[in-house]
Amino acid sequence: QLQLVESGGGLVQPGGSLRLSCTVLGFSLDYYAIAWFRQAPGKEREGVACISAGGETTTTDVDSVKDRFTISRDRAKTTVTLQMNFLAPEDTAVYSCAADGPSHKSSCTLHAEPYNLWGKGTLVTVSS
Repeated sequence: QLQLVESGGGLVQPGGSLRLSCTVLGFSLDYYAIAWFRQAPGKEREGVACISAGGETTTTDVDSVKDRFTISRDRAKTTVTLQMNFLAPEDTAVYSCAADGPSHKSSCTLHAEPYNLWGKGTLVTVSS
């Protein structure tokens, strides 16, 4: 069974860091792109960062995010990590990872449409 399992969410103070993990079960990332999305209360879901099957990364160009969040993948290609630094209250959201594939796409997108497998999400709360 194909699954994505997120972990690493929690409560953090403003200015702090969190590392979210997306573990893939039942398939390899050789032919899948993985993206992180977030949805804050009362707001639309937005793509934050993605990594293609070939390892190419894309991060949102939203100024408040792009220099603080980094996506990466382990060598075993079983876990995708989102490192989030200098967190602010507006980063509070449910963060979900999603997979697009199988395919030979060389790049990834931050639009939700192609992603056909989703995790349940992990809550990140930034508050003092």
